[in-house]
Amino acid sequence: MEQSRVLKSLSAMAHDTRLEIVRLLVPRGDDGLCAGDIAQTLGVSASGLSFHLSQLEQAGLLTSRKESRHVIYAADRAALGGVISYLLNDCCAGAAEISGCIAPRAQKV
Repeated sequence: MEQSRVLKSLSAMAHDTRLEIVRLLVPRGDDGLCAGDIAQTLGVSASGLSFHLSQLEQAGLLTSRKESRHVIYAADRAALGGVISYLLNDCCAGAAEISGCIAPRAQKV
C-alpha cells in the first residue's frame, strides 16, 4: 500500500464520528448498513453523516451499493487490513514488541 493512501485513510479515521462508523460497520461484514440505520445508531444528522461517509469512502475505507431506495455502506476490510499491515510492517519494521501487543479478541459464542 502506498504511503499517501495510508495517510489519507488515517486522516479519515482521525475523527470520533468516522471512527465510530468504522467500528459499527466492520462487524457487519459485506452486509453493511443503510445510511439511515447508521445515523440512527450513532445519533448523527443525515447531513453530518453524509459528510463523514463521503470522507471514509474517498479514503477507500468504505464501499457503497444501492439497494432499491437505500444506499448500503460496508467497511472495506481489506483496505483496513492494508493500513494496519503498513503500520506494522513498514513503519514499525515488524518489531515483535509492537506486533506482540495485538491480541485476538475472544470469539462470542
